[in-house]
Amino acid sequence: MTTSLVIGGASDGVGGLIARRFAERGDEVIITSRDTARAQAATKEIGGNTRGLAVDLSQPKTLAAALETVPDLDNVVITAMESVPIMLADLDIDAAIRSVTIKLVGYAEAVRVLCGRLRPGASVVLFGGLAKERPYPGSTMVTTFNAGLTGLVKTLAAEIAPHRVNAVHPALIGDSPKWRDVTNHPHITATPIGRLVTMEEVADATDFLLRNAGMNAHDLYIDGGILIR
Repeated sequence: MTTSLVIGGASDGVGGLIARRFAERGDEVIITSRDTARAQAATKEIGGNTRGLAVDLSQPKTLAAALETVPDLDNVVITAMESVPIMLADLDIDAAIRSVTIKLVGYAEAVRVLCGRLRPGASVVLFGGLAKERPYPGSTMVTTFNAGLTGLVKTLAAEIAPHRVNAVHPALIGDSPKWRDVTNHPHITATPIGRLVTMEEVADATDFLLRNAGMNAHDLYIDGGILIR
């Protein structure tokens, strides 16, 4: 049986959708949330052969113990993040440290803890975002840690070879909980396809990176072509 771990899979966003796709195809699925109750509730919602764990990437020293019961794996997807608007003029140092810790130190430590449990052919996908290429007011830390993710993916791919590591960088996701009720968003007219990308498209891109054995150490942008504008 294929075993898939989605760190951040207890969310009602893309992480949860990816976990549901895994469960629907018959995988053993492990999802995580910072909150045990939320992880358990999401497990019931997803169904199938799914179980939940409490994992907090903002506390990297706790990850080895938190992930101790995770078995050998075929797929690892890490979507967890904390996107708090932070402008340089009003830099919240504690929030900045927490956000960078989650996306860079936490991601790296999670892969380190799990790399000895990756089965032959197993793959890792890390989540970034288009702010890496398109900064905006308030994206000081989001842009910084997503840019840092590019370097992290490359060094992880070298260090845990032959296992593959890639990153997916979505633009604004139109049907995500954060954006589904926003109308007349300027990115819609700026995107050549005339709409925002969907959660299903981002999940499908994630699955592509997991299964395509030729993809390694890459950044994949799911943006509807907005980068050409």
